[in-house]
Amino acid sequence: MSPGALGAFRGRSTGGARSGGPGNQHALSGDDGGVRERLPAAWPWLALAARLAVGGVFVVAGALKLPDPAAAVRAVRAYQLLPEPFVAPLAFGLPALEIALGLALLAGIFVRTAAIASAVLLIVFIAGVASAWARGLQIDCGCFGDGGPVAAGETAYPAEIVRDVALLVAACFLALRPASRLALGTTSTTVPSRTPEASRAE
Repeated sequence: MSPGALGAFRGRSTGGARSGGPGNQHALSGDDGGVRERLPAAWPWLALAARLAVGGVFVVAGALKLPDPAAAVRAVRAYQLLPEPFVAPLAFGLPALEIALGLALLAGIFVRTAAIASAVLLIVFIAGVASAWARGLQIDCGCFGDGGPVAAGETAYPAEIVRDVALLVAACFLALRPASRLALGTTSTTVPSRTPEASRAE
């Protein structure tokens, strides 16, 4: 091969390597940019799902307790955690609080405040159920009405804790990202505009 042909071959090889390397990096950057752009668009819909889940459970739980205050008192007393003077006020006030928090989440107003309050309430619920389980009490949690002592083998502590932990995760997510779709509140759900770099990547 002549010196001129060898030089031309080397030039083509070097040019191809230079054009191929950055091109591959540009393609990878474009893929990463697309993922980053899709995630912000999904957050408001995930927040909507979390709102409906936590809010719906709280409204149902509170509404089922309201018709039978005596059962609510029996459920709170069964945990054996509070002095007797505090049992009735908690049993009567808890359903109203649950309904208020649930309605706020369902409507999408004061979402962060309602989510934080819901998370605190769920932590209390989890601690109460775990305490009853650890002390060997045979009770129904009373989360959806009724409650109180039950026969041996009729408790459902693991399922109750798993359910409340899942709701706690959803409430914490809402506290961090309260903006959601189909909300009456003023929190913006606008997806961030595309950056010039992302536009050029396409």
